[in-house]
Amino acid sequence: MTQHSSAPATGTAPAIRTEASGESTGWWRDAVIYQVYPRSFADGNGDGMGDLAGVRARLPYLADLGVDAVWLSPFYASPQADAGYDVADYRAIDPMFGDLHDADALIRDAHQLGLRIIVDLVPNHSSDQHEWFQRALREGPGSPLRDRYHFRPGRGPKGEEPPNDWESIFGGPAWTRTENPDGTPGEWYLHLFAPEQPDFNWENEAVRDEFRSVLRFWLDMGVDGFRIDVAHGLVKAAGLPDMGRAGQLKLLGNQVLPFFDQDGVHEIYRSWRRILDEYPGERIGVAEAWTPSPERTALYLRADELHQAFNFHYLNTAWNAEALRAVIDESLDSMRPVGAPTTWVLSNHDVVRHRTRLGGGLARARAASLLMLALPGSAYVYQGEELGLPEVTDLPDEVRQDPSFFKDNGQDGLRDGCRVPIPWTRAGSSYGFGSGGSWLPQPEQWTELSVEEQTGDPTSTLELYRSALAVRREHPALGAGESVEWLEDFPAGVLAFRRRAADGSGRDLVCTANTTDRPVELSAAPGRLLLASGEYEGGAIPADTTVWWEV
Repeated sequence: MTQHSSAPATGTAPAIRTEASGESTGWWRDAVIYQVYPRSFADGNGDGMGDLAGVRARLPYLADLGVDAVWLSPFYASPQADAGYDVADYRAIDPMFGDLHDADALIRDAHQLGLRIIVDLVPNHSSDQHEWFQRALREGPGSPLRDRYHFRPGRGPKGEEPPNDWESIFGGPAWTRTENPDGTPGEWYLHLFAPEQPDFNWENEAVRDEFRSVLRFWLDMGVDGFRIDVAHGLVKAAGLPDMGRAGQLKLLGNQVLPFFDQDGVHEIYRSWRRILDEYPGERIGVAEAWTPSPERTALYLRADELHQAFNFHYLNTAWNAEALRAVIDESLDSMRPVGAPTTWVLSNHDVVRHRTRLGGGLARARAASLLMLALPGSAYVYQGEELGLPEVTDLPDEVRQDPSFFKDNGQDGLRDGCRVPIPWTRAGSSYGFGSGGSWLPQPEQWTELSVEEQTGDPTSTLELYRSALAVRREHPALGAGESVEWLEDFPAGVLAFRRRAADGSGRDLVCTANTTDRPVELSAAPGRLLLASGEYEGGAIPADTTVWWEV
């Protein structure tokens, strides 16, 4: 397999630009942001669980890879009922990950390497061990603390039925009944996810005040932005009305849900944007917003709201030229009116890794990655996809920790398969993840996929990503933008577009992606070969191969 590149295979990220002059750089508009799932990235203390010290030690690897920013999944104090997305204290680090000194050191080191840090924020729900919720339980009905969550009396003669028919995303009812301080059955509380994750009531001003304070706490620590978990879920429809139908568990669809994507969320994000804008360095907000359409997603990105939103519509598109073209057009068209960059993502900690999900094996995964990195806007890379890691599909039931795995009608419950700790070395304890094993078992083939094995191999997926990110950083036709120019003179199954050089140099780029399962002959080469996702020496483009050309 041969890869071609006009740029060196490795490079160091430049120092972070400052905005002391007041001039905006809009760094997020073309940023490549790397998601770190701290449990599974690197273990600094040898206890088998990834931590902030491990992440800090591996920051030079990320700078060398060529990404612009690092997004950290939750590391807050938590009972870990849902891998840290059940937060007990938003201003403390869970001891399994370190402490605030570790967080401070990580942020400082990242900035010195030219990397920005984005942290997860979980505002839809807290842990049931959060001080507010525990006090609400102790104080019983009528406690002011109960108004910070959704406590309701049950239906039925004795309140034995849930207040409405909502179901949890993780399966089962979205309501759990409490016990009164005197031991009698009590009110019910709402949890759209696990019972250990009670939903906040965002109509309560104390909740809004608290999260504005949390934002300032981490901004003062120096973080460059927030990825907002369940950004579409904070506000519920007035009166918490029944759904009146089943099948409400699908996160992405065209249905209108009384607990997702309510218009009231936008007032919250406008208040957050004012806080972000108070701080220097262009701090950003990124929405995890599952909405019925790209147009609804765009509402989160108006000029006075958030900066980016994940493009789940693209992530869920099959490897098909016609379908990809349609979703790319729809995504770009929906972002253009609000002036926001489109984002592109193939994998994350909640979905099957794209090498497995798209079918076609490693060749298709590499082709999809090179296509994504050629599109205008910002791209997200999930840890390990640069190594070509597949989904681990054969984990024993007894090691799984995804809470929805233990339900019978929620998500598929198999998210652990994309969370297996990544391999750094060919051998050794947990392939270099840490000195004390790994919290999830790693497959034997991790040796061939390790960073050590792939580094310096010009045919490896790691070096493909390094080359692609180096070209993307330097080439005037890549990165930010709001449109592509589709090229029609290509065989069926080949997705082809042109991107114009932003600097007027005339160094345009053409991307051709063969989405078919057979080689496709071109009448002529579109230009000078820059980079190919697979073996390509001219002539026919192999199946499942993307090629970049300079024209």
